Amino acid sequence: MSEYLKRRKKLISEMPKDSLAIIFGSSTLVRNGDVEFPFRQNSDFLYLTGFEEPNAVAILESNKSGEFTIFCQDKDPSKEQWEGNRMGPENCKKIGAKKGFSIKVFNEEVSKFLINKERIYLPKNSNSIYENMVNENLVALKKTTSRTNHFIPEEIHSVESLLHEKRLIKSETEIEIIKQACKISSAAHIRAMKSVSPKMYEYELEAEYVHEFMKNGARSCAYPSIVGGGKNACVLHYNENKDLLLDGDLVLVDAGCEFKGYASDITRTFPVNGKFSKPQEAIYEIVLEANRECIKTVIKDLTPFDTERKAVEVITQGLIDLNILNGEVNELIETKAYQKFYMHKVGHWMGMDVHDVGSYGLNGDWRKYSPGMITTIEPGIYFKEDLKNVPKEFINIGIRIEDDVLVTEKNPEVLTSSVPKNIKDIEKIMES
Repeated sequence: MSEYLKRRKKLISEMPKDSLAIIFGSSTLVRNGDVEFPFRQNSDFLYLTGFEEPNAVAILESNKSGEFTIFCQDKDPSKEQWEGNRMGPENCKKIGAKKGFSIKVFNEEVSKFLINKERIYLPKNSNSIYENMVNENLVALKKTTSRTNHFIPEEIHSVESLLHEKRLIKSETEIEIIKQACKISSAAHIRAMKSVSPKMYEYELEAEYVHEFMKNGARSCAYPSIVGGGKNACVLHYNENKDLLLDGDLVLVDAGCEFKGYASDITRTFPVNGKFSKPQEAIYEIVLEANRECIKTVIKDLTPFDTERKAVEVITQGLIDLNILNGEVNELIETKAYQKFYMHKVGHWMGMDVHDVGSYGLNGDWRKYSPGMITTIEPGIYFKEDLKNVPKEFINIGIRIEDDVLVTEKNPEVLTSSVPKNIKDIEKIMES
């Protein structure tokens, strides 16, 4: 049984009798003129079908055993000459679909699926033209069926409420793909540490990552890479990547590849000249301790809240030890004094999306980690130049250390452990 069939069966098993789920694929997006951005399929659609062509819709019915209907682009030799092969509706069995239709007839055919359904599941805020067609058909059908023995459901339910909880727990197949994505990205970070030098531009260092990704079969980044030297490392989502890397500065690189539809997400911070200064070391060791201690909390009996609390405790205590914060740990945490230096969360789910789906709470409480979840662990400390009452030697230092961690039945498994993060190990690899 294919991975996609298993997923569809699991989804259908939780749908009420006589219900329907409609999933919209992505459309192409114009970059400028007649040039399009590289196509990336909608993650939910890809998760259920494995189909990677644009302008497609999948329909799953609750009384079918993993079967689905697909609407997709027609075969068109003239367009395929320019854009590449299309599957076409007539070949839909190649991806496990029971029936295939041209996407051109979706508007007139979808009404046949909507009649006499107890519940309909749709994506929320998809902004798809096909969502508009579904809604228009529902309005029209309510009028035409009002005095007949047919009916149309009054409410639309979120398909994400069913699907995203399933995506949160990764299968063995998914885990193996993510491990490969992490392996490729880890190699890229090691390559960058060996390649960096003063007077190099941030975008030149970024190119080292992209080269390593593509050389190993990962054709795209999972997100825009952050390559921030010096003060740029203090901008959390900096991605201009245009400035010179200067001798004596640190460079923070947050970069990961996407492999077979799955993300990796790694951050390392290292000295441009290969040697940490004493102030850089002092801050780095706090972040490293937070990273290590937080990873220990990624176990079945604990929650993301426990992980976040640990990050805040370690960072706050570290800043007290350096006389940057003054007071008692718990009081400083209560007043959120640390937020001037550490202002983001310590991690997020990771999977098909780098910030992956799935709730962090259940029934009004924090959910516990479960085997098969993958989370990032990424504490950081940032000293922007406008901070007051901070020793001068710390200004413009920005440090984040991020790993991807798999929840198992026992100890957490760090999928990015091959990338050095101890100061001595980083300096040693940068010497080579």
